Amino acid sequence: MAFIASSLARIKPSPTIAVTQKAAELKAAGRDVIGLGAGEPDFPTPDNIKAAGIRAIETNDTKYTAPDGTPALKKAVCLKFKRENNLTYTPEQVHVASGGKQVIYNAMMATLNPGDEVIIPAPYWVSYPDIVLLAGGTPVFIETTLESGFKVTAAQLEAAITPKTKWVFLNSPSNPTGAAYSYDDLKPLTNVLVKHPHVWIMTDDMYEHIVYDGFKFVTPAEIEPALYARTLTVNGVSKAYSMTGWRIGYAAGDVALIKAMAKIQSQSTSNPCSISQAAAVEALTGPQDFIAPRAERFKQRRDLVVSMLNQATGLKCPRPEGAFYVYPSCEGVIGKTTPDGKVIGNDGDFVTYLLEAEGVAVVQGAAFGLSPYFRISYATSEEALTEACTRIQRACAALK
Repeated sequence: MAFIASSLARIKPSPTIAVTQKAAELKAAGRDVIGLGAGEPDFPTPDNIKAAGIRAIETNDTKYTAPDGTPALKKAVCLKFKRENNLTYTPEQVHVASGGKQVIYNAMMATLNPGDEVIIPAPYWVSYPDIVLLAGGTPVFIETTLESGFKVTAAQLEAAITPKTKWVFLNSPSNPTGAAYSYDDLKPLTNVLVKHPHVWIMTDDMYEHIVYDGFKFVTPAEIEPALYARTLTVNGVSKAYSMTGWRIGYAAGDVALIKAMAKIQSQSTSNPCSISQAAAVEALTGPQDFIAPRAERFKQRRDLVVSMLNQATGLKCPRPEGAFYVYPSCEGVIGKTTPDGKVIGNDGDFVTYLLEAEGVAVVQGAAFGLSPYFRISYATSEEALTEACTRIQRACAALK
């Protein structure tokens, strides 16, 4: 339609949301569907956090707040960064928004000019390139491999940086692969970035607390103080605290950048929900003892899914260090034929086959910029995961 902005032609709707909606529609129509598309913990928000939200309502904490976060929440964010990441920030360096996605959107809208390049390792969270495109920037992708653990190397990063590079995106643990950068993985990258003072770093640490097997989480500004001034460290309460629907993300960084992001937000949504902010204060400052047991449950699910998928003909599933996703290769089924005569030409065909033949909803690797793979979220019950993986094994065995 002629009145729709041309910028919308540069982006697409979120594929992960589309898969989740498709699964819901099929369920509503009576199909037996197991949805493994949503990146959302199935655990409830802890009671003390819910109580803080209820208390905010009862005490009439229901008015506008400062556009990018209450003083109480900004203080809580500062305490979190000091406690968990050994990073010192002041409240004026903190930005709070309605989810991590809005934080990143605000940062890109506030900084990108036409021609600016943003380096994004692939596979990537589906929203990264579209946010960059919507803000007028140019995504530059670095393809990783299963053999490299889906991690970008220093040589790849060095080769991708140009005079036009404005940002580098890093995400650990990763959505969609679950790959996590250790100190030894990250230090060579920060060494490269120190040499390029025109490049800023956006690090998405949303899955920081969902790590396994003794993995020690680190973040770039913590490793390399020389990058502190040009790193935007992004996090939120959605994953670790099971607060996806509360919509609170936050970041800390350079004061001038934070002010520019607040300016964007003041003319778009204005403040995040006051009730959600009160609950987030409790999340960040209250008991943290439930996080490790929940991560252990996710680890058990990871091990179940990795084991069962590696028993499926034609699939190869690495064991991720964190988050609640696996990103198996389906290269071994490409070119095979389904029982009804359709050829599996790519990962999109394969996930369509899984949905139609067995009622298992997953997301094709093409949505994350790297094929032939697919993403499974194992943030659901062991029973559902066992049944889903059994169906995937059956679907793979039926291919000729």
